[in-house]
Amino acid sequence: MHHFAYRDGEMVCEDVPLARIAAEVGTPFYLYSRATLVRHYRVFDGAFAALPHLTAFAVKACSNLAVLALLAREGAGADIVSGGELFRATKAGIPPDRIVFAGVGKTADEIGQALDAGILLFSVESEPELALIDRVAGERGTRARVALRVNPDVDPETHPYIATGLKGSKFGFPMQGAAETFRRAAALPHLEVVGVHQHIGSQITRVPPFVDAVERAAALIAELREGGLPIRYLDIGGGIGIPYDEQLPPTPAQLAEAVAPVLAGLDVTVITEPGRVIAGNAGVLVTRVLRVKHTPAKTFVVVDGAMNDLMRPALYDAYHEIRPVREAGTPGTPGALIVADVVGPVCESGDFLARQRKLAEPAEGDLLAVMSAGAYGFAMASNYNARPRVPEVIADGNRFHIVRTRETYDDLVRGETIPWP
Repeated sequence: MHHFAYRDGEMVCEDVPLARIAAEVGTPFYLYSRATLVRHYRVFDGAFAALPHLTAFAVKACSNLAVLALLAREGAGADIVSGGELFRATKAGIPPDRIVFAGVGKTADEIGQALDAGILLFSVESEPELALIDRVAGERGTRARVALRVNPDVDPETHPYIATGLKGSKFGFPMQGAAETFRRAAALPHLEVVGVHQHIGSQITRVPPFVDAVERAAALIAELREGGLPIRYLDIGGGIGIPYDEQLPPTPAQLAEAVAPVLAGLDVTVITEPGRVIAGNAGVLVTRVLRVKHTPAKTFVVVDGAMNDLMRPALYDAYHEIRPVREAGTPGTPGALIVADVVGPVCESGDFLARQRKLAEPAEGDLLAVMSAGAYGFAMASNYNARPRVPEVIADGNRFHIVRTRETYDDLVRGETIPWP
């Protein structure tokens, strides 16, 4: 559910017409709905209300400070994978003791920052990382709380680039022999082994892979406790999909209901890491049509948004619905259907937002909304082709707030120097 709709033929976000925002901030821009973000968080968090739990928003999905601050006010924690995300999360007001730090490549400096901040725990991915965290904690005269991430070898049935729980993945420890790995970790003097972590992937549209992975983690916890390790946390990851196209992913309630029988008797605090399911449908990318180009082979709708603004179609061949901001069929708008590629100005054949898409033929200057762009949209944006990154805007009832201004050309070269006279 989201708060983007047509009203009198014009798309609004909550009670704000998208065309009004475009007139003030220019295009392209990202637009988020405050009401949608809050609703999605509450629905997800509420699904696990019967269990001791922490809902740690995956900062990598949408890291704008205003979005993080909004979720912090709702009680969210944060799932981070870098020192920069730690900085963002704490600056937005997320308490450090509600932050979990994952990722395969943590540096000594990042580990030190997290220990100094007092985060809840590290999710550890390898034995060299265990040794590094132990050393850094020892240098500070403290002990680091850690959960070991195990790889349950469960197929999440998603795009291979975002499948993280198969045995060939770079993430986590193999499930086979995991108990012995936990015992070695517990023997290190500056570590406190408190949890098990598993995360099998993203944009998952079926419940059984989740249940399978949680059952394997629960069996491991039972084995660890029999060996004397007091496991207090189980991080079950995130990954619920959203309906970009015709997918019918499970709801948070369906996920919680499916895994509850496994979790109920574990006596652990359950950590979840939702990202896309909270932010994905809460945001759109608004772009303006520059021209329509007809060739004998294909028709192209050329817009001012590009792959550097929204990488997902080029990276994953991901589908995003594209809607006209002025509803097709409204008096004064074109209505003829065409099949076209929606492409941007970047000098790459991979610069597309949609391919072979059926849509009402737009006119030069028309606005289009690229839907479900709130997760892994701006967060993956770049300055490729020396294009300034676009603004981020949040609609709030009948008002809107610019929460990141459009970059300037001066921003593009800030920090660069020419060493020769």
